[in-house]
Amino acid sequence: MRTQRQVVDYALQRRSLLAEVYSGRVGTSEVCDANPYLLRAAKFHGKPTDVTCPVCRKEHLTQVSWVYGDELKHASGSARAEEELAKMATVFEEFTVYTVEVCRTCSWNHLVQSYVLGTGGVRTPKTRRRTAAE
Repeated sequence: MRTQRQVVDYALQRRSLLAEVYSGRVGTSEVCDANPYLLRAAKFHGKPTDVTCPVCRKEHLTQVSWVYGDELKHASGSARAEEELAKMATVFEEFTVYTVEVCRTCSWNHLVQSYVLGTGGVRTPKTRRRTAAE
């Protein structure tokens, strides 16, 4: 998306955690603990990827984008599809998106990246409604 800013990538943290799992220092039950709400969001709002689950190696991962921001009001804390994010980025001034990868088979989940979207204070002119007298 063209308005992404303040991007944080969590790839190093992911690699470190997976190294701990593969060495046996961290159990799979500790990392395969996706919330049922996250699993449902992956089913209905997620974007399938070509990456195979690093824990169970049975299924491709699904990415889910969560949005947070004061301006979003009741929509804050909800999962959104990419198309919705693009529309929201033109309407709201600023909100944060957290992208989580999840395996719907073994419940592996990890934060992939976070970034800020929005107009950044640049307001688009709103069309004024015409009255019946005009």
